[in-house]
Amino acid sequence: MTFFERFLSGIGIIDITIPQIIMILIAGLLMYLAIVKKYEPLLLLPIAFGMMIVNLPMPAILGLPGFSAHDEGSLFYFLYQGIELGIYPPLIFLCLGAATDFGPLISSPKSALIGIGGQLGIFVAFGGALLLGPLLGLEFSVAEAAAIGKIGSSDGPTTIFIADSLAPDLLPIIAIAAYSYMALVPIIQPPIMRLLTTAKERVVVMPDPKPVSQKAKIIFPIALTLITLLLVPAAGSLIFMLMLGNLIKESGVTERYVRSLQIHLLNILTLLIGVSIGATATADRILNLKTLVIIGLGLIAFAFGTVGGVLIAKILCKVTGGKVNPLIGNSAVSAMPMAARVSQKMGQKYNPQNHLLIHAMGPIVSSTIASAIVAGIFIALFG
Repeated sequence: MTFFERFLSGIGIIDITIPQIIMILIAGLLMYLAIVKKYEPLLLLPIAFGMMIVNLPMPAILGLPGFSAHDEGSLFYFLYQGIELGIYPPLIFLCLGAATDFGPLISSPKSALIGIGGQLGIFVAFGGALLLGPLLGLEFSVAEAAAIGKIGSSDGPTTIFIADSLAPDLLPIIAIAAYSYMALVPIIQPPIMRLLTTAKERVVVMPDPKPVSQKAKIIFPIALTLITLLLVPAAGSLIFMLMLGNLIKESGVTERYVRSLQIHLLNILTLLIGVSIGATATADRILNLKTLVIIGLGLIAFAFGTVGGVLIAKILCKVTGGKVNPLIGNSAVSAMPMAARVSQKMGQKYNPQNHLLIHAMGPIVSSTIASAIVAGIFIALFG
């Protein structure tokens, strides 16, 4: 009988709970979206698999740490230290910098206004968390509201960075919401873009961007780093790494670094971040009212980020006499490069002569910079 009891105690399925089953089913849905629908599989697949693993019951007989990233001594615990200690997000920015061309932004500085407009969603969700919390019997601190609002930038690394600093207990659901909405860009943004633009605006053909010299591309990251570190030092680690990666790319003398950053290191970091985030998504952390509110506020933030960018693009269209297609306004969120692809696809749909991809990169990179600066301001104010 003792042998039989020991055998049963080593079978995890006996201890599984209904909430754990629900989380495993949610993980299965995310894997379906990643594999079958191909919605941002590089992010959703490791997140979903980590979520599935962490909600499996750990048999007591094994005497080992659980699967959660918060179970000290577990594999996921050590992987999660890259997020806990703020290592992964700046390294991701280093890789993104090496893959980013600031030429469209330098060529058309006015596109920075569109990227700034995309930060509207952050402040809408920030205010919404402070207002809705008491109405629903929830208490969000100002720091937690700031972390929730950051979902609206659709900038995964920066969202993780600020959530870890201001609201570590909410990090799993904030990160999952941010990356999930990034993956759902092709679904969420087009209806908003159609609603806010006219048929005449959608067919506007933008002139080719002016060429930018290599000298200007080298000076830009150096100058922006100096200005940011002097004015918003709390955003320094993100901006510094983003601009270092870009300087490595534009200098033309470090090709080996460029290839490693653009491909190998970026892929490894994306995998580690995805698995680590998924491994924090235990049933007790996710299945509650606060989580539902955060997911809802995240969607509102993302939608208003898109609205803010499109409205600024519409204003620029009027001011420039029809030289800016408002469809590039969706790229005011930092979902790089998915948002720019949506701009291109929508533009081609309404006018086959439209090639908006390069023009959309201006707002998207300016939004990435603005997002990091907003994060630094929030950390300085509320951290």
